[in-house]
Amino acid sequence: MEILTAIGKRTSLSVKDRVFSLVIIPTHQKKKTGLMFLWLFAWTISGIIVISSYPQIRDQNAKIMLVVWLGFWAYFEFKIIRVFMWKRFGKEKLWIKNGKLHYQQDINGRGKVKEFDANLISELRVIPVEKTSFADSFNQSFWVKGGERVEFSSQGKIIRLGMQLPDEDATRIVAEMKKFLKK
Repeated sequence: MEILTAIGKRTSLSVKDRVFSLVIIPTHQKKKTGLMFLWLFAWTISGIIVISSYPQIRDQNAKIMLVVWLGFWAYFEFKIIRVFMWKRFGKEKLWIKNGKLHYQQDINGRGKVKEFDANLISELRVIPVEKTSFADSFNQSFWVKGGERVEFSSQGKIIRLGMQLPDEDATRIVAEMKKFLKK
């Protein structure tokens, strides 16, 4: 018998034939995603313009400054592409089957699956978010990939998941996982 449950607007949970399955989709707001695409487009065009102007520059100091700027540009180009792809095509998948917990950050069917022994999972808890913390506010914003809300310990590693989940959803996920792991 399959039990399918929606937890909040972005999370679904399924328990069928002793398999626990959890899928979390990222926050998707069309206007903000459109703005993110425009920013990515403008940032890419600005980098192309600067790269194309490099051969015309004769001053050595200007060339060095341009290379430094391009390093800065490339770093943020990578970061915004990563966030944009995550917001448009990503999802977190977690499933527990045959005594193993599998976790994957999937983007269009791609992503490395991390595997953990379910019997060695401990300290499953909700990560608190402090409203006055700049880092927590930044990690919970739409413009970044991160802000995990659930964590557990396994084989000496801390594993975090549930990016930018509300408190209620994270608490419910932890309760459901604890209930399933006790069986």
